[in-house]
This record gives sequence, structure tokens and C-alpha cells, in this order.
Amino acid sequence: MNFGKLFGICALASGIALAGCGNKPTQTTEAPAATDPTAQTIKVGVMAGPEQAVAEVAGKVAKEKYNLTVELVEFNDYALPNTAVSNGDLDANAMQHKPYLDEDTAKKGLDNLAIVGNTFVYPLAGYSKTIKNLSELKDGATVAVPNDPSNLARALILLEKQGLIKLKDNNNLLSTTLDIVENPKNLKIKEVDTAVAARAIDDVDLAVVNNNYAGQAGLNASEHGVFVEDKQSPYVNIIVARTDNKDSEAIQNFVKAYQTDEVEAEAKKQFKDGVVKGW
Repeated sequence: MNFGKLFGICALASGIALAGCGNKPTQTTEAPAATDPTAQTIKVGVMAGPEQAVAEVAGKVAKEKYNLTVELVEFNDYALPNTAVSNGDLDANAMQHKPYLDEDTAKKGLDNLAIVGNTFVYPLAGYSKTIKNLSELKDGATVAVPNDPSNLARALILLEKQGLIKLKDNNNLLSTTLDIVENPKNLKIKEVDTAVAARAIDDVDLAVVNNNYAGQAGLNASEHGVFVEDKQSPYVNIIVARTDNKDSEAIQNFVKAYQTDEVEAEAKKQFKDGVVKGW
């Protein structure tokens, strides 16, 4: 299990660290009280792995430039961070793009979340252990795609751009496999849990994998991808807070700390230049 990390020497209030679906909150250790009255602390949800490492640098910048302590709360499940922000367990999160936010908030009835800044585009890519290019993909091959609604549509749109399928409407960011109207190679589209898509390459001919999980599996798009999402993708990741704190000094300073050259350099390091600055 991963626990939220504290940056700086300021006080850390009791918080939660959630990892994986259904895990119960765990209390962190209370630190000594801060002596600087100008110091502030916020909790920010991030996905464990390379994105968390990028957010650590944002936390360091926030401490150095704005005397803001950023406590990172790590997740292994995309289903949890928006609810945690909405109910006040977190002040913000940095782990998703707008299509996912729209789908997740509509499904859960979360009406108090607000986008406060952009981070990076983390492109999806197709990976395979059996082929080096798409010309080698055989008829009837099995292709794994993420099963959460926004990443499923994103993967299908990417497959269409490669000429493998045709969708009813490639502008529909919530397309499903039912929207495939042409499949000339009779591909078997297999939906798998987003978190395990990278491991699916052992069992399928081709897997479309989220960049974060690809990194955890030792894969990166520039070296291992059979094809990579276009850098003009609308799926830029965002920082999300609540409507009641979005304009606060702490949130705004965190956004400014994230949108810095130091953070961009760390993102390029973690993702082997496979990221696009979104601000």
C-alpha cells in the first residue's frame, strides 16, 4: 500500500492514503505544529508511479516558491480521487483528462468539481510482443483496450486513426465497441481493466495502454510503441479542485508550481519525452 507523502518541514494534518478499489482510509502520523504562520498545506491525489514522481517535483517547487506544503495521496484506482476531492478528503487531484472527469462526475453526481489548470498530454500507445508494425497484424487478431468509458473511446479513436476500424462518430469521446461500424480485419476487441492493460500484452496480439501504466511495466511509447497517439490529442490532463476552493491562494499556487520548467523536465524524464506540455 502507498501512503501520501509530505513535502517540506511544515505540519502535516491527519489525512488519508487510498490505494486500490475499496481500500479503507488510513490515518497518517501527525507531525509537529508549524511555526510559520504563512505556511499552508494541501492534499493532492495522484496516480502511483511516474505521474506521482512528476507531482513530487511540483510539491518541491510549491514549497520553495510559495511556502506551500503539498501532501501527495497516491491512488492505484482512477475511480476514487474525484470522490475524495468532492467530499473534502482531498483539496485537489492531478490524474485525469476532461473526458474522464465529465463521465465520472455525471455517473456519480459530483457537481462541485472545477478544472483549475492543465498539466500534460500522456499519449496512449499500442504495444505488442508479436509484431513490430501494423502490417504484420493478422486477420482475427485480439486487441486489448482499456475498459473505462473515456479511455475506451480514446483507444477506439486511436485504432481508427491507424485504419484498423471505423467508428460511427469519431468525435464521440464516449464511443464503445458497439459504435464500430467497420472492422476489415475482424479484430477481436477485448476490454480489460485499465490498470492491467500493460500486462495483457502477454496474452493478446496488441494492447492499447495508458502511458502511466505502460511506464510502470517498463514500457514507453517512443521505444516500444507500435503506434502512438497524436500529440494534438484533446486528452490533456488537468488539475481538479472544488468550486469552493478553486480560487484559493493554495490551489492557485499549486497550479503555478506544476506549470513550471522543472516539472516539465521531470515529466520528460519519467516518460522518455513521451509527454506534451498542456499549458
